[in-house]
Amino acid sequence: MKKIVKATASLLAICLLVTGCGNKAELKDNNTVVKTDEGKITADALYEELRDKYGISVLVDMIDHQLFDEKYKTDDTEKETINSQIEQMKSQYNNDDEAFQAAIKQYLGVEDEDELRDMLSLEYKRNLAIEDYVKNSVTDDEIQKYYDDEVIGDIKVRHILIKPDTNDDMSTEEKQEAEDKAKKKAEDLIKQLDDGADFAKLAKKYSDDTGSASDGGLIDYFNRDDNMDEAFLNASIDLEKGKYTEEPVKSSFGYHIILKVDQKSKPKLKKVKDDIIKTLADDKLNEDASLRYNALIAIREEAGIKFNDDSLKKDYDDLMQQLLDSVNNSSTAS
Repeated sequence: MKKIVKATASLLAICLLVTGCGNKAELKDNNTVVKTDEGKITADALYEELRDKYGISVLVDMIDHQLFDEKYKTDDTEKETINSQIEQMKSQYNNDDEAFQAAIKQYLGVEDEDELRDMLSLEYKRNLAIEDYVKNSVTDDEIQKYYDDEVIGDIKVRHILIKPDTNDDMSTEEKQEAEDKAKKKAEDLIKQLDDGADFAKLAKKYSDDTGSASDGGLIDYFNRDDNMDEAFLNASIDLEKGKYTEEPVKSSFGYHIILKVDQKSKPKLKKVKDDIIKTLADDKLNEDASLRYNALIAIREEAGIKFNDDSLKKDYDDLMQQLLDSVNNSSTAS
């Protein structure tokens, strides 16, 4: 990013000479930057050349550095994130440094790894600012509704898993036959439970979940954020304590019979409020691809952004609209 940084520094230096006069940037005392026997180059001419050559993207980066560098100081988490990103990029080129350097120069317009780190650092800080902005948009009503509908106490269950005996070489008909056989076996085990059989003993004898079968199918306390299979989780939530599922529950692993052993009381809203806000903010960003750009636009406006050069203002507005159109068109196409 040395070229851009140098251009940025030069553009900034010229901008410092510029003061708003009407709707067009004017120069104090008509400053001359360079003078030769053939004539002179004014700061005004240099400013317009740099502006036209390097475009609005340089100015946007300058604005965002000013807004975010001090507020979101680089810390160990940022450094670790950027290191991981760069390692992943390098792995795509088999850690061939020469190929990596050529790629970042061609595709990202940076001269070396230091410039790449500068670029990734600004993007990291932008993401923090966007997240904070969207968090602040979450309402108390949204928080309360999520708490009422989604927050639950930790659940403990026992389960019996029956896996269909399938493989990739089977035909569709053979796979379906194996599925039906596994489901029938699970249904037979439910009948045994109805007749008074001990759940833990059946789990030890029949469950295909090797991780829990020896412990009577016990799965210790879990919650929504523990990456449980959705069907398994929902069935566990719906059960009353001490009850088991009356029908086999189909998951990505096979057919389950689930017994709810215990469920703790849901935590107080005060304890989980920050987590709820983050979840809701993440959901908003995932659901609306344009929110990222709208958030940055709003942050800059709240910071009092004002252009003294109509040409730059138009370039900025055009760039923001292009970014919004791009994500909106992508969403429509998908």
